[in-house]
Amino acid sequence: MNEHVETPPVAIEDLPLLRASGLTRFYGDRIGCRDISLSLWPGEVLAIVGESGSGKTTLLNCLASRLVPTAGCVEYRMRDGTVRDLFRMSEAERRVLMRTDWGFVHQNPIDGLRMSVSAGANVGERLMAVGARHYGKIRGEAEHWLERVEIATDRIDDDPRAFSGGMRQRLQIARNLVTNPRLVFMDEPTGGLDVSVQARLLDLIRQLVADLGLAVVLVTHDLAVARLLSHRMMVMKGGVIIEQGLTDRILDDPREPYTQLLVSSILQV
Repeated sequence: MNEHVETPPVAIEDLPLLRASGLTRFYGDRIGCRDISLSLWPGEVLAIVGESGSGKTTLLNCLASRLVPTAGCVEYRMRDGTVRDLFRMSEAERRVLMRTDWGFVHQNPIDGLRMSVSAGANVGERLMAVGARHYGKIRGEAEHWLERVEIATDRIDDDPRAFSGGMRQRLQIARNLVTNPRLVFMDEPTGGLDVSVQARLLDLIRQLVADLGLAVVLVTHDLAVARLLSHRMMVMKGGVIIEQGLTDRILDDPREPYTQLLVSSILQV
């Protein structure tokens, strides 16, 4: 007689935080991305790499619900454990998600900051968007996060226009992290910065990701950035994923000719 053995329940932390299935986006006849499926787990950093025009930014924007896909779905596991299809949520629900559980770090920090208000106000605004109203607590939290991203707290009232590119990017990161998100999307976060500034910023991002247990979807053309920050990597070409796996495995032993070209730097991206 066969005994029925119950399958133990799956712990919430063992389930994907984000899952995409059959994600496709067309621009007329042109392919942005096609039939892409992926899962992202809590605390994991996934790098999406490829040359300009490969579709990596289109994919990122679909995952972040900033762009509506032509086909496919993106599911997200909420804090209460329920799984929601992002594109079946209302616009208001997605906006709340973007202000609380998610962050988005743009390549150009001007796109992610309000340049007409102070550094402290940039950080504090996001807190106010989730209901904070006590001025002293908001300012204190802003000072704390400026310190964490290595911006002197005596610059809290300075205008971001007076900051260098690297400082603006650190300020954008502080603005994103102040609400303790679980997932952050990063689009070329060190692009356009001097090498020395880039190195300091990468060290800061790596430390914050580890300390906060963040899940990150990172788009970059720089394989050194992907190696330093990511656990897994997806290589895109022509809107499709041509190779994926652990970052070290792909960079040390690329299997696809295109990936081999990327790694050997023969193909300039």
